[in-house]
Amino acid sequence: MSVTLGVDIGTFETKGVLVDAEGRILAEARHPHRMLVPRPGWAEHRAEEDWWGDFVRVTRALLAQSGIAPQEIKAVATSAIGPCMLPVDAAGVPLMNGVLYGVDTRATAQIAALNAQIGADRIHRICGNALTSQSVGPKILWLKEDHPDLFARTARVLTSTSYLTWKLTGEQVIDHYTAANFSPLYDVGRLDWTDELADFIGPDRLPRLMWSTDIAGQVTAEAAAETGLAIGTPVTCGTIDAAAEAVSVGVRSPGEMMMMYGSTIFIIQVTERPVRDPRLWYAPWLVPGLHASMAGLSTSGTLTHWFRDQLAQGADFGALAAEAAASPKGAKGVLCLPYFSGERTPIHDPQAKGAFFGLDLTHTRGDLFRAVLEGIASGTAHVTETYAEAGARPQKVLAVGGGTQNAVWMQATSDLTGLPQVVCEKTMGASYGDAFLAALAIGAVGPEEISAWNPVAGMVRPERVAAYDRQYPLWKALYRQTRDIAQGLGE
Repeated sequence: MSVTLGVDIGTFETKGVLVDAEGRILAEARHPHRMLVPRPGWAEHRAEEDWWGDFVRVTRALLAQSGIAPQEIKAVATSAIGPCMLPVDAAGVPLMNGVLYGVDTRATAQIAALNAQIGADRIHRICGNALTSQSVGPKILWLKEDHPDLFARTARVLTSTSYLTWKLTGEQVIDHYTAANFSPLYDVGRLDWTDELADFIGPDRLPRLMWSTDIAGQVTAEAAAETGLAIGTPVTCGTIDAAAEAVSVGVRSPGEMMMMYGSTIFIIQVTERPVRDPRLWYAPWLVPGLHASMAGLSTSGTLTHWFRDQLAQGADFGALAAEAAASPKGAKGVLCLPYFSGERTPIHDPQAKGAFFGLDLTHTRGDLFRAVLEGIASGTAHVTETYAEAGARPQKVLAVGGGTQNAVWMQATSDLTGLPQVVCEKTMGASYGDAFLAALAIGAVGPEEISAWNPVAGMVRPERVAAYDRQYPLWKALYRQTRDIAQGLGE
């Protein structure tokens, strides 16, 4: 039997799956972990405990559950939250917790300093991306300036998938898709590291560049002893979770867009040419010759978790969804700005604040939860408007992630964006995409076979909603008109 293993490390949970050559899921497992928030605006994971520890636990659970012999697993692919910043010493030991992707806004001062020193236009021209909280470069500079002792001991800066691949193979590598988020340290034209713009860290202290489906190495004896995998099993370079999730639902051709409903909304559209718009992110796609344009909100699923834990203790998401469904579209005039961790695209404002506006004594918990879902959907509409303005309106949207189980959220997103959303049969997400990428890397499948692995199950079609026509422009105005207040609160 030809089996591939895919494991994905998410913000709050790790998922793993064993898949045969026909795309059948033979076993699946998951393990939760926490996102650490030691200070407002910071977000961290423990690399050894949360990333590698979860990989080991999930892999052993899959082997035990399936009864599959380790030798039957022909390749392994991983994905993880990203881009992250993890400094390690010469032995590969983490020197601190992993600093997470754009939800971590600690490097705001470094972003401003680098823009002033280098020039925002020059950074965007060479790196393909404006400096934002998603950028790893400013976080490395933060490490150098705020913790010079740790920086002096840093032999290499890894990201989440780099760390997993190193633990499995002993190789410290990174895929081009992830590396493009290391602005101002990556030149998208040359597809290589650069010290032309900044010299606070040299290319020799960054991982070796590869494509996502390249084989980085083989499972070492030490990794085999920990995980139960067979020594010598091929391991791919890996990639960011959102890219693997896009693969899992069949995004592979220009004009196809993935909309991932997870702890954040994350969007990837494959394009024929680079989309150079500072409100969006750019990266080479997972394979040579194609490009990707990305966007992401800062708080989505995390906001629904916050609402449940703080304002609806004792209620589960099913009950809250039913209450939201009972509230009319438009939530009886309540607007929610979902900027509870600042915001990423398209406004790139780490000081943006969350808000409920329009409340009166008739409003219920269901109205507020609907407003949360519609606020996230409005943020998503703001992003898809930006794609259209950049000349990259999507031709096909494929939805994936846990939030696709929430019919109110899905329908509000289609209504506000005006875009139909395709939902595929399998919803395992990034780990399933990883298993496909592993199969692709060893030649067991061709790129087009993902459509057979994960066929279409349904579609959400947009409806015209008068309340949204009236309220969406007001939602955008609410941010503009309260921006100065939010910045004052952040001082």
